[in-house]
Formats: sequence, structure tokens, C-alpha cells
Amino acid sequence: MGSYGGVPQERNQDATVYVGDLDTQVNEALLWELFLQAGPVVNVHIPKDKLSQQHTGFGFVEFNAEVDADYAIKIMNMVKLFGKPIRVNKASQNKKVLDVGANLFIGNLDPDVDEKLLYDTFSSFGIIISTPKIMRDPDTGISRGFGFVSFDSFEASDAAIEAMNNQFLCNRPITVTYAYKKDSKGERHGSQAERLLAASNKQSRLLARPSPLFQPPAPSAAQAILQRPFLPLVPPSVPTVPMSMPFTPMVNPMTFSLQAMQALQVASMGAAHPQGMTPPPPPGNLPAPSIGMNSSL
Repeated sequence: MGSYGGVPQERNQDATVYVGDLDTQVNEALLWELFLQAGPVVNVHIPKDKLSQQHTGFGFVEFNAEVDADYAIKIMNMVKLFGKPIRVNKASQNKKVLDVGANLFIGNLDPDVDEKLLYDTFSSFGIIISTPKIMRDPDTGISRGFGFVSFDSFEASDAAIEAMNNQFLCNRPITVTYAYKKDSKGERHGSQAERLLAASNKQSRLLARPSPLFQPPAPSAAQAILQRPFLPLVPPSVPTVPMSMPFTPMVNPMTFSLQAMQALQVASMGAAHPQGMTPPPPPGNLPAPSIGMNSSL
């Protein structure tokens, strides 16, 4: 049975989603009822400040299975709660992402464009590190026609500018440029200094390697045998007779013995008679004696 209001002892990170940008009116019971539409919920937890007992704008929802968590990310990300779009992603992916300065200004927005549409449009170019922000009138909540999108790399922001600047979004051509830096005199993001700093930070993260002490042990002999690639059994090749070798037909042993005896008889007769004399035929070929009227008694 599921529960909320406490921290689970062992949380299944693969089946848990992070829910960010929560309004102060959102509580754990509301999150439970909302995410129950995606699948069976095991636990809901919203961390609170120890002094004020107010939550800090994010929480965690654990599902019974990982497939339910993946489905919740697809249908719940950028859904509005009390007028604020929430951000939903895997809890294991919720790490502090460095803001490298790849922040874009999106202008000339149609009033129908909301944060979810901005997210769905620009997330195809790279990882968006925070919920897209559309500036709205504080009293009416109507869009003021511009917003901001922040990426985790300049490669993604450059691709978004190249592809989306002056493109139509809800029947209006939008402008996509780098945003102005805060507390600066007209300086925009995307400068060479920011790019060099981002490249050095990326290189330092790539060079970070885990200690060899924590590497997985080498596989055992049995595991090594099981990990060998499978080789199909090939039947042994039958040696073939070269075409240059003479072919000797099979001979009946009885026929061969008779031919050998006749050859020996002929050879012995030829040796007993002088040269030039014709030896008599072998006994097997002697003509039968004729008995006629002139034969003497």
C-alpha cells in the first residue's frame, strides 16, 4: 500500500520522478491524485523547510514500476498547477546543472503560446536546464509576448537560433536571440568568454574518472566462458580427390584372381618355349577336340 508524507527507506530511483516548480498551494495529497492517472503510486514526498514548514517547490513521486514513471513524464511534464507549469523528469537525472550562459530570448510570441509549447518546441535542440519562462502580466496572467529558454550547452542554443529565428509559432514569426545578461550594460549571453568557460568545464567533467578501487571486479572463469562470442559448429571438410589423380575402378575379387592366374600361365609358357615360337593358348582357351569319321580308333 502506498503512502505520502514521509521519506521512504528504500526508494526505487528508476520508478521515481522529480516534480519541480510547484506552487505553494500544492501538497502531497494533490500530487498523489494527479499522478495516479499515470499508474499505481507507491509514495509521494515533498521536502519542507524545517523552520517555516513550507515546501521548497519540488517533490518526488514513486511508482510501482518504471514504465509508469516514464509514462508520467510524457503526460505530466509542463502541466499547469495553479497557473504554473510543473517540470517532471526522472529523479536519477535531477542533478544540479551548471548554467553556462546558453540563455535565449524568444520574442513576438503569440498569446496562445505557453510554457509547455515552448518546451516541446525547443527541447528538440538539446537539454533545457530549467522550465521555459514566459513573462506575464502579474494581474491578468496574460502573456507579454516574450520569454526565455536556457540550454545546457552553446551547441544546442546555436542550433535553436539557426533553426527557429523568424519561424512561425502559432501564426507569428518569433525572434530567437541570446538574452541580455543580468546587471550588465547591454551585454548578451553567448560571448567568447562564456564559451571558453563552458568548454573548460565540459572538459574537466570528461576527465573525471572513478577511482580504480571502485571498479567492478574481473569476471570469474565461468563468467568469462559465458561471455565468449558464440561460434557456430562447422562440419569437418571432406578431402576431395584432385582431378589429376587417375581413377581406379572397383574390381570384383573373383574376376581379378582369374585374370591373374591366366597371366601367370601365359608368362610361364612363354618362358618354356624358345623365342619366335608361339606358345599354345592357355588351357582355358583350348578348342574342344573334334570327333569325326577320320579319327583312328
